[in-house]
Amino acid sequence: MSRTGREGPGPVAGAAGPGSSRWDRVAPVLPYLFIVLPAGASLLQGWRADTFALSLFAVAWHWFMVSAHPEWTRRPVVALAYFVVLLAALGALVSIDSLFTVAGPAAFIQAFALLPRWWAYAGVAATAGVLVSMRPDPGRSAGQMLFSFLVAALIASAIGLVVQTISDQNEGRKVMIAQLQESGAKLAALAEENANLQAQLLSRAREAGVLGERQRMAREIHDTIAQGLAAIVTQVEAADEALDDVTAARARLDTVRTLARDSLKEARRSVRALRPAPLAESQLPAALQEVAAKWSEAAGVPCSVEVTGEAGPLHAEVEITLLRVAQEALANVAKHAGAGRVALTLSYMEDVVVLDVRDDGAGFVPAPPGLAPAPGSEAGGFGLLSMRQRVTRLAGDFQIESAPGEGAGISATVPAIPADTLDAVDTVNTVAEPSGDRPGSAE
Repeated sequence: MSRTGREGPGPVAGAAGPGSSRWDRVAPVLPYLFIVLPAGASLLQGWRADTFALSLFAVAWHWFMVSAHPEWTRRPVVALAYFVVLLAALGALVSIDSLFTVAGPAAFIQAFALLPRWWAYAGVAATAGVLVSMRPDPGRSAGQMLFSFLVAALIASAIGLVVQTISDQNEGRKVMIAQLQESGAKLAALAEENANLQAQLLSRAREAGVLGERQRMAREIHDTIAQGLAAIVTQVEAADEALDDVTAARARLDTVRTLARDSLKEARRSVRALRPAPLAESQLPAALQEVAAKWSEAAGVPCSVEVTGEAGPLHAEVEITLLRVAQEALANVAKHAGAGRVALTLSYMEDVVVLDVRDDGAGFVPAPPGLAPAPGSEAGGFGLLSMRQRVTRLAGDFQIESAPGEGAGISATVPAIPADTLDAVDTVNTVAEPSGDRPGSAE
């Protein structure tokens, strides 16, 4: 019996919607029950046409006004007219047979369901008065009738007040739930909008970072390598003009050689500035420790790092190669091995550095040397091929040891080129890649 927008009237009985309470759905049906039961009992005791006609009229009136046209009783005047006619019919039935006093709750229910708040209590009082006054019992005194009226009115009003209070609380909870749901939807929309904005900011920040780095590298190349190459071109042209003067031409070529070496140094310095993040502020052993710790945390597999020999700074290409091999090997373990433990060993020897990565996983059958491995398999694929190419590029050696059920291990051996060696990497590249495979590689 919750009320709609106007203060007082309850929801239209019979207009139960998806958000209506159980009582709102039951209330329109109860008057049928309270009218039909006493009518049946009365007619069984003795047929009376007036009883049948009045009972049929009361049922039809309730059906027409409430069940068939529930929107009509949303208007207070129509609801009041409906209630007065229904109460008159019930009063007439009570005057015929006192059994119809049982139909009184039908009027009480409709008073609280349809009439404004204080009109509902007036309707209860009117119903109690009709039930008491129209009952065919001439032997009752005025005091008895007044007492019966007060008892009926008070009980009905108390029950109605309790039901209305509970209904009001339910309505309040419904409103609160709707507000919370609306607030939750707004918060979800705001969170999604914030996430989109954050993604846009991150994307723009990355783009700005990439653009800034490109501009920095462009300035670096322009100020060093490009200027050096321009000077070399100038000297070559001058040497070409001085071919008749051998001494002058040779001097020009010496200058070209010096400029070329300086430009090569600047190019290598720029490459070293692009070292991987773990190597940016530390040497290879510490970088491997960092990579292993992060991988272990992400994969949930213990990973140890052991360093043997006397560690020292190596050429950037050597450290980058071994670091990339370690990262790729750990990635393969995470993808394929199902290992419970991984061990990295970095061994510094007199003229070579060896990196061993071993796991106790499922193992595999390595592809024979010279035979292309199956794509995407642990036995080969791009990962192992990439590691092998990185190592052989430095005139190193790359070995794989594995068997099904016995884990796997890779070993990368590269020359221990000191950090202060500038030309050594090109030297080993020349050894690893014959000049016939490298057009224009002569320096």
